[in-house]
Amino acid sequence: MIDPQGTRFIDIAFSDGTPKKAFLTACVVGSVLTAINHGDLILSGNPPPFMKVLLTYCVPFCVTMWGAYIGKKSKIAE
Repeated sequence: MIDPQGTRFIDIAFSDGTPKKAFLTACVVGSVLTAINHGDLILSGNPPPFMKVLLTYCVPFCVTMWGAYIGKKSKIAE
């Protein structure tokens, strides 16, 4: 479905370096959250559950992408 006003998620969210910014945010926030949530396991030498760590990084990436999309879309609507 083509939006004549150019407000498709893909068009907006993947412009202006947003994925790179979201990736960097996910690296920082994901690392902090992994340390908080799984630090005891890591320090004891046991690996934390892979899927939980993966989701810990995916959530800040998705939140950053969504926030950028909403912000850019509202600016377009002005």
